[in-house]
Amino acid sequence: MMSDTGGEIRLSLNVYPGAAKNEVVSFTDDLLRIKIAAPPLKGKANRELVAFLSKYLGVGKGNINIIKGHTSRNKIIAINGISQEELRQRLSSV
Repeated sequence: MMSDTGGEIRLSLNVYPGAAKNEVVSFTDDLLRIKIAAPPLKGKANRELVAFLSKYLGVGKGNINIIKGHTSRNKIIAINGISQEELRQRLSSV
């Protein structure tokens, strides 16, 4: 699910913590699959996810918020500071 709600883009993620390295696995059907190296303990994977996406998408960490799924592999994030078209372009290389 990808939706634009007044300048905020919401995106569905499948996150796989404890991986060998941080990487975007795929982006299909508006679902982003990401591997994160940090373990899913005490929010470490969530913090690393936000930092990785910030760098990958070229937006500040403060522009990425986890809306739903803080303790789940299935998450919904909100992204500010980027248009839906720009986001699709940056993820199209996956």
